[in-house]
Amino acid sequence: MCVTEPPIGRFAGRRKSVFAETYDPEEDEDDDGTKVIFPKSDEQRQGLAEAVKNILLFRSLDKEQMQEVLDAMFERKVQEDELVIKQGDDGDNFYVIENGVFHALVASDPSEEPKHIHTYDGRGSFGELALLYNMPRAATIKAATEGLLWAMDRQTFRRIVLKSAFKKRKMYETLIESVPMLKTLQAYERMNLADALVPRSFTDGERIIKQDDSGKEVEINRIGKGGYFGELALVTHRPRAASAYCDGDVKCAFLDVEAFERLLGPCMEIMKRNINDYEEQMLKIFGSKQNIKDIR
Repeated sequence: MCVTEPPIGRFAGRRKSVFAETYDPEEDEDDDGTKVIFPKSDEQRQGLAEAVKNILLFRSLDKEQMQEVLDAMFERKVQEDELVIKQGDDGDNFYVIENGVFHALVASDPSEEPKHIHTYDGRGSFGELALLYNMPRAATIKAATEGLLWAMDRQTFRRIVLKSAFKKRKMYETLIESVPMLKTLQAYERMNLADALVPRSFTDGERIIKQDDSGKEVEINRIGKGGYFGELALVTHRPRAASAYCDGDVKCAFLDVEAFERLLGPCMEIMKRNINDYEEQMLKIFGSKQNIKDIR
């Protein structure tokens, strides 16, 4: 999982007596199923949704879990020069910025003046590292202006965000293991792929991808659980050669182009060989190979 707290020179100011124990979702039995809800106006909820939409920590959450995140976060207004987090304190909350400027400061020794190492200008999040590990805050966060933060307490953060990410990884690792082509990946590569996959749901009849050329469409294949599609345009760097539609409600896991090229390099040759199957199907149906050519 990606974290967004700034890289603080390996956090030289940590108390050496604190043992850094990684949070293990499998061993956490604190979840009693109780949901935390802080009432919000429509305007507040809209502002919070905008603030969290690009937070990488939330990428593994589905719609229902995201609604739970919005419910569980509470508003904290801060004044200029206020210390939101103090280096060395225990971790209590995770914070998302709606507005305001905040400085991250680190002191390598308590007797020294802390050094400015990062600025959050109106967006971003901080405070997750102390919630992931049993250790004190690694940096001080000071408000450079008045601002508005959304906070989530430690227990709720772990229950919603970390457990969801953990369950997502386990689910997708199982799915990946069922795809023959992906068996060529090493265990750590499958783990990274599972973390990068993003869920997306579609309804019956909905178009998932669109063929570049308009015209009469003919069904050439049906893909079930564990199957994949959309790789052709990414392998050949050419327009989409076919459309894909849902037959019933469908849940997919997708990769963006950057993650595809970074994580599936070891599978690229297999995908290129599979293009021959597409060529034969196109030739049989349309009398030509359409857009499938010029592989780079």
